[in-house]
Amino acid sequence: MTVLLSGVPGLAEFRRRLGAELFARVAGPQGPASRRRIHETPGPRWFGPERPIRAVHGDASMFVGGLRALLLQSLHPLAMAAVAGHSGYRGDPWGRLQRTSTFLAVTTFGTAEDAQRAVDHVRSVHRRVRGVTAAGEPYRADDPHLLGWVHAAEVDSFLRAHRAYGARRLDDAAYDGYVADAARVAGALGVPDPPRTRQELADRIAAYRPELRAGPEALDAARFLLFHPPVPLVALPAYGVLAASAAALLPGWARRQLGLPRIPLVETTAVPLAGHALTATIRWAMVPPPSPVPPAGPAQGASSS
Repeated sequence: MTVLLSGVPGLAEFRRRLGAELFARVAGPQGPASRRRIHETPGPRWFGPERPIRAVHGDASMFVGGLRALLLQSLHPLAMAAVAGHSGYRGDPWGRLQRTSTFLAVTTFGTAEDAQRAVDHVRSVHRRVRGVTAAGEPYRADDPHLLGWVHAAEVDSFLRAHRAYGARRLDDAAYDGYVADAARVAGALGVPDPPRTRQELADRIAAYRPELRAGPEALDAARFLLFHPPVPLVALPAYGVLAASAAALLPGWARRQLGLPRIPLVETTAVPLAGHALTATIRWAMVPPPSPVPPAGPAQGASSS
């Protein structure tokens, strides 16, 4: 199909412009410089080119996984209070996305020195984030228990999105390897004994279940992310597919808490088809320039696959 489309007048320019717009949204104004630094700086890296974390974080399915992660993470009241009070997700949602995306890129693909520097920066930010919820519960962003929840929800989301929409689905052993790779980053961030297999990950999420509930801030965040996103009007249909794909991957208990209805026939047919079409289009548009280091993906904020 790509060969057939290659001869369509103006298609190459459309592809270039679409890819540039997506990259700018995800990577920000420093995206090109960050991509060069991450992929062209020589030196040892935390993860070699054969590691599963590169396949997962280098795929367009990260767009779906990232949104699912935000929805799932919001169900912990203390984590959500920290996000609502300090992250600027409403006032500067694209800035928050770009910072997260760049962190994922640096720790996955960058040099070991650059990755450690990024981790040190995040830890310094976390030390300054603390407060009290509306219910009077104190929280701090560097609380190892809260960090553990954020990590578990994120890794589970990226893994499930890749299994559903990745260009090349991995086998079970490789997905266990992905959880183990992600644990290295989590440990550096201060997560105690992060899960290293899919079973450990499932057990960890189950252990957090009694603490999870959709408070007013979580419900407000879900409405913002799913129904009032900060995207141009022309992009709303594509974002709607992204939102539906992310919501459909949430576990039933999380959907019930967030008040998201399940429509079985639509979610087993239309949503997967639309989700595959969307991620394939993103993958097609965001082709990175040649690099001496294996290229990264759009969700990394510094490259794409």
